[in-house]
Amino acid sequence: MAEVYVSVGSNIEPERQVRSCLRALRERFGYLRVSTIYRSKAVGFTGADFLNLVVQFDIDEDVRQVVSSLHAFEEVHGRHRDGPKFSNRSLDLDLLLYDDIVLAEPGLRLPREEITRYAFVLRPLAELAGERRHPVLGRTFSELWQAMAADGEPLIPIKLEE
Repeated sequence: MAEVYVSVGSNIEPERQVRSCLRALRERFGYLRVSTIYRSKAVGFTGADFLNLVVQFDIDEDVRQVVSSLHAFEEVHGRHRDGPKFSNRSLDLDLLLYDDIVLAEPGLRLPREEITRYAFVLRPLAELAGERRHPVLGRTFSELWQAMAADGEPLIPIKLEE
């Protein structure tokens, strides 16, 4: 079984999209560990705030099957891939880690570079996998989070109404 970590983000009807996404992920992958949900400003463009979180699950499938499933969830939730990289998102699912695989091929890079680039990815990942080591850098995700500059945009923990 592979240990998988996926970031979830949305800024178009984000509460509804995140709730729906979590239900769909549970139906498809089973038990999920879910980080705190954080509200953060859009990065790279002017837009509504995002809700961001990380989920973890175990799976006995090939990494490409997991990515294909994540893309299908995005499409069902109204994601259009033909727009600019930095734009509003109904749902954005990014595979962050698949066990300790290091992979670089067109359309798939593991571990995902955004882990060490954006607080809204690293903070929830460190919550779920704080003692796990980054497969390339060798530092724990807690250490990486502690080292990240705290002067960026704030992450505001929120609770979704069921």
